[in-house]
Formats: sequence, C-alpha cells, structure tokens
Amino acid sequence: MPHLTGTGPGLRTGRGPQPGVGVPGYGHPLLAPGEWAELGRPGTPLHWAVLNIDNGPGYRPDPHCLEAAGRLRDARRRALRGEMPDEAARAGGGRLLGHLDLAYGRRPHGELVEDARSFLDWYRVGGFYLDRCPADRAGLPAVRRLTSTLAALLDDGAEQEGGGRLVLGHGTHPYPGYAEAADQLVTFRGGWADYRWSQAAEWTAAYGPGRFAHFVHGLPRTHLEEAIRIARRQGAGTVFFTDRDGTRGQTDPFATLPSYWDEFVSRIGPGISE
Repeated sequence: MPHLTGTGPGLRTGRGPQPGVGVPGYGHPLLAPGEWAELGRPGTPLHWAVLNIDNGPGYRPDPHCLEAAGRLRDARRRALRGEMPDEAARAGGGRLLGHLDLAYGRRPHGELVEDARSFLDWYRVGGFYLDRCPADRAGLPAVRRLTSTLAALLDDGAEQEGGGRLVLGHGTHPYPGYAEAADQLVTFRGGWADYRWSQAAEWTAAYGPGRFAHFVHGLPRTHLEEAIRIARRQGAGTVFFTDRDGTRGQTDPFATLPSYWDEFVSRIGPGISE
C-alpha cells in the first residue's frame, strides 16, 4: 500500500541525495519511440513515468502502450530481483503511473476510479499521477478520499512489487495537509525564469526529499547544475528538466526529450552505460 501517512517527518538537511527522474508524460509510444526507449536505458535514474493515452486510459487497450508498459514493468521486475547489473538497477526501478485528470476537483469520484481500474486492468500500472490536483484546503477531503480508494486498488494488485505510488500534480505548493494524502507532491511546474528565483514553502522542511518533485522547462544546458542545486536545496527528490519551452509548435514542452538528455541523466544519475 502507498505510504499515505508515513512514520513521521524529519527535518531536511541542506544537502540531500541526488534526485532521480520523473517523466510527466511523453507522447504516444508510436510517435515518441525514442523517448520511451530511454526510460529503460542503463544508467537512467528513473523514479516514474506517466502514461497518458487520451487524457486518461483511453477507451480500449492500446497495443503500442501495452508494449511500452510491459517493457518498463519487466525492467523493474528484473531490477528488484537483482537480475540487472548495479549500474542499471536504478534505471529498471522506475514505475509506470496512470494519468488521472482531477480537473482541479471538478471530475466525479466514480469517474476517476473507473479510469484507475482501466489503467490497472489494461496496463498493470504501478501507481497514479493525479494531474491538475486541487491545492487549497477545501479540496483536500475529496483528494484524501480518492487517494485512499486508489491505495486500496493498488494494494489489491498482484503486480505491485515494492508497493504502488501516488503522485499529486499540483504544480505549486499546496495546503500542507496534502503531504499526508499521497507519496509525492509536484510543488513546481513551470519555466526556468520563475524556478531560478523560487523558494520552497516553510512547511516542506519537515519532510524528506522523496516527498517532492519539480518540473522545469525552458532551462538552458548551461544552467543545469544550478537547477540541480535549487532542486536539492528545496528538497525535490524527483525532477525533469528540459530546454523545450512550449513554443515553435510544441504543445507540451515535457512530451519530448531535452536536447541535453544524456548530460541531464549523467549529472543526476550514475552515468550513461553505452
């Protein structure tokens, strides 16, 4: 079962562990085969990647997504069973998360649970990414109800080696109570111009870096190291950095690899194994 409550927060120190990669959602595997192939590349410190077919699971199983999900699931299973070399273990440990759009609290509970069941039945996902999650205090009870239901669904799943994972996609610092409603919170999603001057909310210092994730677009390669320092200082254990900025026809800057993918991975992970 996901760690919805934890065993008690501890104060974060100034230098946390190196972060890993969280992928908000690449394009369809048929259109972005290179991106999906990189998820299992030896040396890639993947924490999780989001599967989003049609703002959710779609209407029927997609054969290309089934294949991509199977490859990532098999890599994770080999890593957990010690069947991969040490330098590849972190790459194989990543989970596939199903994308659930909460529409800031406007979608009905039953509809979201139905989507979650489809993700589990068709793609045997290892958790869920709750996109456009409410961030205010008023939305917390409904989110807690949903994450409790999802935790029970994941707990019943036969494929959940190491437990499932729930990530709340706020994109900003929410009301502090959300930290106890899921395994991880996305507390920043935006451009480099805002990220470089951003600050973490005071209450986040009571939690370890594994509880937070940051997604930054429009980040020049020359500022990669600076962005990693900011992530560590603010306690982000999972990151995705890209120089894509959503312009020049890009509908989602996070849907493709950054031009400096190899350098990004090597800076935060154990290095690329060719």
